[in-house]
Amino acid sequence: MASSMSLELACVVILCLAVGAPQSQGAITCGQVVSTLAPCIVYVRNNGAGGGVPAPCCNGIKSLNAATRSTSDRQSACNCVKAVAAGIPGVNYGLTNKLAGMCGVSAPFKISPSTDCKSVK
Repeated sequence: MASSMSLELACVVILCLAVGAPQSQGAITCGQVVSTLAPCIVYVRNNGAGGGVPAPCCNGIKSLNAATRSTSDRQSACNCVKAVAAGIPGVNYGLTNKLAGMCGVSAPFKISPSTDCKSVK
């Protein structure tokens, strides 16, 4: 279990480095996005098993929502989340897109492989 989590974390770090350069236009970095949403990874990979959304996950979503004040920030966060989600096997996109609402936050974009982050306002 710990080895699996270490592999997931390594994938997230590598993906952040890969998408980090394009994110530099916004004030928020991909590293910040990943660190705030990391507590949600196990939940969306396990299809919500174990009950409600973990508090650290909701706290991360709320924190990210508060930090993405500009269009550039939201587009940067969108690109980062989209890239990271694509690199994590077994992500349930339907559940991922419900998380913000389950945490009492209105998400400015949906995450899917076809999301056009340039259209995020």
